[in-house]
Amino acid sequence: MELEGKTAVVTGASSGFGAATVRKLRKAGVRVVGGARRVERIDADVALPLDVTDEESCAAFVGRATAELGGIDILYNNAGLALGRYPFAESNPEDEATVLHTNVDGAIRITRLALPHIRDDGHILFTGSIAGRQAYQNAAVYVAAKFALRGFVYGLREDLLGRPIRISTIDPGLAETEFSLVRFKGDAEKAKEPYQGVTPLTADDVADCVLFALTRPDHVNIDELVIKARAQSSGGRIVRDEA
Repeated sequence: MELEGKTAVVTGASSGFGAATVRKLRKAGVRVVGGARRVERIDADVALPLDVTDEESCAAFVGRATAELGGIDILYNNAGLALGRYPFAESNPEDEATVLHTNVDGAIRITRLALPHIRDDGHILFTGSIAGRQAYQNAAVYVAAKFALRGFVYGLREDLLGRPIRISTIDPGLAETEFSLVRFKGDAEKAKEPYQGVTPLTADDVADCVLFALTRPDHVNIDELVIKARAQSSGGRIVRDEA
């Protein structure tokens, strides 16, 4: 399926998977509206401020994106984060709320607002995680959020069955982006640790999977695409090179 001339909306577009996907979509001839809180870092055709945890921000973003594009062919719900790597007994309500509202409520809210503007033969994609498929320790709330997101994706698939709209979740494992820096709240040394002794995925690796799902023939729906580093079998098992 050719993407030339299509329109796309990408959330979390200022870094990581979102920024890489924006680049690849534009290279393929797609007109892209990107949204994020750090709007100055978005390299899209149209860059707009977006806080997916806020209803008014989401409504304004979708309204302006639709006005710019005239309609949406591709919606990529990418915005998401994790905070901390600690046992749940050390959890706090602030981290819990941010993780749940960003990963779950944000994706649901943007989808609800954008759905009336998605054209026939459109495609809705989500950034899931292997954390939404198999739990690993010291990440209970993030695991819960990604399990919930995966449930929403499949519920949406059931509700839209019969309409010419495809729905996919892209579920990466360990990938080296700013995700870890956010997770450890700016502690650069801690943020490096998950990637030591292993070659992780890159943002481009994940963006390639997004483009793969988008470019299948119209009758083909990639329900889910799981991508992990060769040295990783699950969230909790990674073979690392000895120092």
